Amino acid sequence: MEPLTEQEIRAAFVNCTKGEAKRLSVPRDLADRPWDDLDYLGWRDPQAPDRAYLVSRLDGGLRALALRCPGPGAQQMRRSMCSMCLTTHTGGVSLMVAPKAGKAGQQGNSVGAYMCSDLACSLYMRGKKDAGVGGRLHESLTLEEKVQRTVSNIAAFIAKVSA
Repeated sequence: MEPLTEQEIRAAFVNCTKGEAKRLSVPRDLADRPWDDLDYLGWRDPQAPDRAYLVSRLDGGLRALALRCPGPGAQQMRRSMCSMCLTTHTGGVSLMVAPKAGKAGQQGNSVGAYMCSDLACSLYMRGKKDAGVGGRLHESLTLEEKVQRTVSNIAAFIAKVSA
């Protein structure tokens, strides 16, 4: 992924108002992110532990989602699998819920998916972050194929939110 600026990130949100996008916490360490190893940018809001954000480049443009998720103490200690990158974690997968874009979101409709709680799918796939014993199941796919699968899963999730 190419490095992003705070302004690009704020302008990309599809499921919150411009005012909400202006007020949300964007990471201060954007320059230090491992951009070459990221397929999308995801982060938890340090000021609001029940909020997370995801930004991806789709069809040449940026799309960003505001997500709701359980706080840090609400994780269960059973093994679960991320539906984006297929990494398994003990207590490291959360149900991330995004209000739908537009009128459907204003009516309270939302879309959810089980994702790595720290939104670091790209780093788990590349072995840059350890998910623990059995975190990455053996697959015959190449890294490029795993990346493409994860990018497709993220794109499908964003499409459901945007529809």
